[in-house]
Amino acid sequence: MKKVLVLAAAIVAVVMSAKAEVEFAYDAGAEVVSSYIWRGQYNGGLSFQPDVEIGFNAHDEKIQFRIGAWANIGASDWMFRKGQPTYIDAESGDEIDPNTRFMPELDIVGSFAIYGLNLGFNHYYYFGGSNFFSWRPVAELDGSNNTSTTEVWAGYHLGDLTDIGLYFNWFTTIAGQDLVYDANTGDPKRAWSSYFEVGYDHTFESIGLTIGAVVGMSPWESPIYGNSKFAVNNISLKIDKEWEFEHITLNLFAQGTLNPDGVNKDNAVLWKAAGDEKLYNQKLNGVIGLGFWF
Repeated sequence: MKKVLVLAAAIVAVVMSAKAEVEFAYDAGAEVVSSYIWRGQYNGGLSFQPDVEIGFNAHDEKIQFRIGAWANIGASDWMFRKGQPTYIDAESGDEIDPNTRFMPELDIVGSFAIYGLNLGFNHYYYFGGSNFFSWRPVAELDGSNNTSTTEVWAGYHLGDLTDIGLYFNWFTTIAGQDLVYDANTGDPKRAWSSYFEVGYDHTFESIGLTIGAVVGMSPWESPIYGNSKFAVNNISLKIDKEWEFEHITLNLFAQGTLNPDGVNKDNAVLWKAAGDEKLYNQKLNGVIGLGFWF
């Protein structure tokens, strides 16, 4: 992580020292969604998702730097029951209270874009786990109650330079509870869970309507995406309508997602959202959302 931050700081310094107009930039807002769907996986029901990022633009926005945070607070992240006895978890030794649960998600994100080339990192943390940071050896992660992961990503976005909304992204997990087990010895090893996507967006400027499509896949065995070999796990279509006002932008969107391989979030986290067991196992899911941005 230190090397990533040093590299980002060096790039920022180079850009700042160049003879180019550098402008402060920020994005802030939130969405209310009927379902939380991530890369083809159903993660929960009705959710509130705030998002804030700050950074700069240069060279007519062909160079951009952003750092910020995104969160998911779902209606099913809370579970309250009465009368259930506590018990000791066999693996961690922790005392578990089945009557309550608090599982929001917080992501720390950063990205740098230069003439269509995009580089970034995402750090995911689910409250209820024991570690916010996940930089520990694989042997120490095995069997632990760790609910944070870190990934780096790279992509090329033609839409940053042209009117063609085609883009490619590759994400790889580099830290966290991302383990597979050796078939011969049973020893844990890093899975390097990865996800590759190809997407295309087209905006009808006159009516403020955007139509987008994404095909995503996990190229090898992954405990995060739940597949044992190459799998196509995300085919999505999205329609987004935007309204711009003086100080705020509103958008209303609908998205349908097909997970052909049938992998689901049941394989990836320690807790599932209460009451959503059937939806977790569906290959076809959808979401309707409303966003507001400042």
